[in-house]
Amino acid sequence: MTTRRNRTRLSALVGAVCAMTMTLTAHGGTAHARTEDHAATLAALRTLQASAGPGAAVHAGADGADWTLSVGTGTYGADRPIQEDEHFLVGSQTKTFTATVLLQLVDEGRIALDAPVETYLPGLVTGNGHDGTRITVRHLLQHTSGIAAYSPGVPWVVTVQPPRNADGTYDPREVVRTGLSFAPVSAPGASFTYSNTNYVILGLLVEAVTGAPAREAIRSRVIEPLGLSSTSFPAPGDRALPAPAVTGYHGARLGGFYIWTPAKVLDPSLYGTAGAMVSTLEDVTAFYRSLLGGELVSPQSLAEMKDVPASRVGLGLSSRQLSCGVTAWGHSGGMPGYLSYTLVTEDGRHASAVTNTLFQFGAPSSQMIALMDTALCED
Repeated sequence: MTTRRNRTRLSALVGAVCAMTMTLTAHGGTAHARTEDHAATLAALRTLQASAGPGAAVHAGADGADWTLSVGTGTYGADRPIQEDEHFLVGSQTKTFTATVLLQLVDEGRIALDAPVETYLPGLVTGNGHDGTRITVRHLLQHTSGIAAYSPGVPWVVTVQPPRNADGTYDPREVVRTGLSFAPVSAPGASFTYSNTNYVILGLLVEAVTGAPAREAIRSRVIEPLGLSSTSFPAPGDRALPAPAVTGYHGARLGGFYIWTPAKVLDPSLYGTAGAMVSTLEDVTAFYRSLLGGELVSPQSLAEMKDVPASRVGLGLSSRQLSCGVTAWGHSGGMPGYLSYTLVTEDGRHASAVTNTLFQFGAPSSQMIALMDTALCED
């Protein structure tokens, strides 16, 4: 999993170089999209797909009128445009689910945002210059803990990987210890550095307070109450995506030719509460709409989540000023084979997009941002 601050190099690729024929479909969630009604969004979607995966799709709408556009294919070599009900790894969009549960526990008086993490997880955040008595829950949620950026399982980004259990799964405490093996990049609260380690620590905090696995807390507190039947937090060792699923790829583009090889699905325990979840365009949109609509946390906690400094990152939410003059809230996500983004505006517009590769000599972040802006602002 990577962020806009992390850049990756292509992994070794296998397979033949093949020409790819783009297909275009327009289909809807609650209503069918007519491509002539969303010409600018379609153009932005095609621009994204031209620098991204074999396929790309956007699910958007407002006031109950949802629509979906899809170009390319969710399975290379087949004519299978990505559908709004197909499963994919949402990567760092998991962080918003985790933050939501944390803020629910704050609402219940079981966690204090400005309490040090040492209060809940004694002895975990220590050594190598880290001090859990100075790093607060808020620092972890907002990526201002000073803990260095860390993307385990991406060997061309970092050389230090957490030890793996005999069954191929990972202990989150070992993932944290490995993340803390990097020296702090700043004093707690001094600056923003996006780090997956922050949210793995938060998952352990949820477990310490609730006495249950963090994935169960997210399921019982968010997924089930919202009826998100296509959203799941896989257990350690469960690498299979539910059907129907979008296939994720590594790849490269050489003029009009393409190389694609299926991306290896990492064990969900490697990222856990920082990035392990599976969802669909429909479901992840429903989650963010419910959160921003005040259904999951108190008004005070939602205001805390949306309180963003210069980094534009709040407590599990990021903000984006759109070209049409409104503010949108959501989160992006990346895992090997998938890049996604969901945004919801204050007046109810929403958009969620996915493409089935994460990088091609650099993640197509700018094209994804342009697509989201167009989908939310197009008349």
